[in-house]
Amino acid sequence: MACRECGMASLYKYNSGGRMDQIDNIRERLRENRNYHAVGGRYSIEQRRALLRRLLAELQANREKIMAALYIDLHKSEFEASVTEFIPLLEALRFMIRKLPRLAKTRRAAVSPMNFPARGRLVPEPYGVVLVCATWNYPLLLALEPVIGAVAAGNSVVLKLSDKSKATMNLIAELLERVSAFGQVVTVGDEFSFEEILKERFDYIFYTGSEYGGRKVLAAAAPHLTPVTLELGGKSPCIVCADADLAVAAKRIVWGKFTNAGQTCVAPDYLLVHRSVKSRLLDEMRKRVREFYGEKPLENPDYAHIVNRTHYDRLCKLLGDRPAERDPDRLCIAPAIVDEVTPDDPLMAGEIFGPILPVLEFSENEEALGLVRKLPKPLALYCFGGDREMRRRVTEETSSGAVSFNDVVMHFVNPAMPFGGVGNSGMGRYHGKYSFETFTHYKPVMVQSGRIDWPVRYPPFREWQKKLARLLSR
Repeated sequence: MACRECGMASLYKYNSGGRMDQIDNIRERLRENRNYHAVGGRYSIEQRRALLRRLLAELQANREKIMAALYIDLHKSEFEASVTEFIPLLEALRFMIRKLPRLAKTRRAAVSPMNFPARGRLVPEPYGVVLVCATWNYPLLLALEPVIGAVAAGNSVVLKLSDKSKATMNLIAELLERVSAFGQVVTVGDEFSFEEILKERFDYIFYTGSEYGGRKVLAAAAPHLTPVTLELGGKSPCIVCADADLAVAAKRIVWGKFTNAGQTCVAPDYLLVHRSVKSRLLDEMRKRVREFYGEKPLENPDYAHIVNRTHYDRLCKLLGDRPAERDPDRLCIAPAIVDEVTPDDPLMAGEIFGPILPVLEFSENEEALGLVRKLPKPLALYCFGGDREMRRRVTEETSSGAVSFNDVVMHFVNPAMPFGGVGNSGMGRYHGKYSFETFTHYKPVMVQSGRIDWPVRYPPFREWQKKLARLLSR
């Protein structure tokens, strides 16, 4: 079984020469990696861990550069960038470095009595060459966490960088150039468009982004039956029941919604509030907005900006003439809590992905659950308050990627639970051990004894065999 030496040169975005030379170099690397895996090539456990350790060291050594890049791209404050991207990424790396030897072990598997006296095992093997498509809203974490899982599983990786959040994406390419010593990870920037890179053949595709992009990935994967993971988004509802602790709910909802200026796939996308507490909740939420971001959020250095003009204009169009402070020069929109929204309002037509929070009210729990069920399945569903029966109904009578009670967003950082969507919000899962499993094929291997050869399965089938089959069928 082949095993690459760490001295091999790798190819990256920042090659010398023109665009066509870079495309040719990337395609040559793809061919080499395909051929490597096709003949049983395997990166050893220690090679994988060494790469992950180098990446951990590079991230720690370049913390200030990373913070600066995230500020350039999204105006993220150092604290927000640390707790929402940098620290979770370090934890994902440490987890995988520590757990990889156990995760990569061959597992024993039980065999059927019909196989006696065979032995079974599950052999984890990489898919081969994996495409990871990065997104822009959490450009560090959502680019590198899937790469960590793919590398840990022994795959070669092509990381397609987003054409947005360019400062962070360029820095990621530089970091990976230094840590991937033998061509295991190739970064692709402007050399290939998203549509062009999908025309290349891969053994697995991991995509984070919009539903529109997810459909493109599925269409590109179909001719080769390439397995995919799609991490999409959707309109994640937040139900606030009459008995909720309004102070806690307001604080957590405002934090979860307006962190990163609402550009978070698991942010609450709309509120469903019981009519009896709506007025008090909204007062409490507006109080928290002022407390978090001041009277002039657009001037607050801790408040993020919209990623580009296209998204800024889209959000302004959604807002229409509703009151909300805006700064077109800095692409910044103040937190906007929009009351008296109806289900047929344009704000309810699709994922907002910005600092706009529509508020709808309900009188009975069934009314709230009915609206949730009418909309496409969301990536997350949040509920504050509610008795045991309401929690049961939220859990069992709705479908979503995840459910959280009395909190928002924070389930994303729990490595013990898988993260992923369902239906329109995606397919597949990752985080923690699930990242390793996503990029791994568990190959069943059965070893049958050659000393015992039961005659029962062989024709011609006699009466005693038929009686035995009937007995076993009971």
